Amino acid sequence: MPKKIEISHRTIIFTVAFLILLGLLWQIRQIIIGLFVALILMTAINPTIDRLEKIKIPRILGIILVYILIFLVVGLVIAGIIPPLVDQTSTLITNAPEFIEGLGIPNIDQRIVESQIQQLGSVPANLVKISMGILANVVAIAALLVITFYLLLERKNLNRYLHILFGGDGEQKAEKFIDAMEEKIGGWIRAQMVSMVIIGLVSYLGLRLLGIEFALPLALLAGLFEVVPNIGPVAASIPAILAGLTVSPLMALAVAALYFLIQQIEANFIYPQIVGKEAGVNPLITIISLTIGFKLGGILGAVLAVPSVLLIQVIASEFFSSERFKKL
Repeated sequence: MPKKIEISHRTIIFTVAFLILLGLLWQIRQIIIGLFVALILMTAINPTIDRLEKIKIPRILGIILVYILIFLVVGLVIAGIIPPLVDQTSTLITNAPEFIEGLGIPNIDQRIVESQIQQLGSVPANLVKISMGILANVVAIAALLVITFYLLLERKNLNRYLHILFGGDGEQKAEKFIDAMEEKIGGWIRAQMVSMVIIGLVSYLGLRLLGIEFALPLALLAGLFEVVPNIGPVAASIPAILAGLTVSPLMALAVAALYFLIQQIEANFIYPQIVGKEAGVNPLITIISLTIGFKLGGILGAVLAVPSVLLIQVIASEFFSSERFKKL
């Protein structure tokens, strides 16, 4: 006689409530992602705010000063990069037919090429649409900065907010938990920014030495792609190699050798000496998390993959007090 399986009302209610909760979380996933990004920024900036507090600068004033400094740096970078970037990119679009012809790839339908070039040339005509997209992104970034501002302002009170998660001696555990987050996630984001600058500068100098046109946009691309470890440098090398191929096959090989050298610098110096020391993430775990992140959320998922792993590592090590999780 088959065994009768009984499911209690409590189990049914719990299951339904859990599914409803998952549905609600899915509906507000964009907000959750935004809060997570703000948390990452908070962990990266807060150590600087703490140092300013130690020299008797009020916290709110310190946050404002750091924000002003960030805006100044970003503004100076944009002012220095955008004009030559626009000029070189416009030249690239104008000379695209000659570049494609110089690649010597057979069986390219000229009509397809011309159609794509015409679409690139129509970008200025779509200025309103582009401006609306930029405005939406500016609003999103502004909201993110406001949330980060209040997280920084309330950093000292986060201990009390997290007290409920840790029980009796929650105050000390919460402080330890947040400090671990700042050490891991904040350290990773700061190290990542340093590596992006190094890769961008090395790429620019190398491309200029080789005499490659459009060195600035290609180097900027290399620096930005560094935000996705391991995968980014490989992806950034493709347009640079194609640019070298328009000159000669030998130049393409030289560019490929340059990017191979840059990848070796990243793998053997930047990652272990800068990123690895700050965050201590196992390279295998990094690759697996990047693959899963890209599969689930595309480029944004890949960018947030490593911080997510670091957060899970901190939560696991603090909740379960296991040294295993600290070695991932």
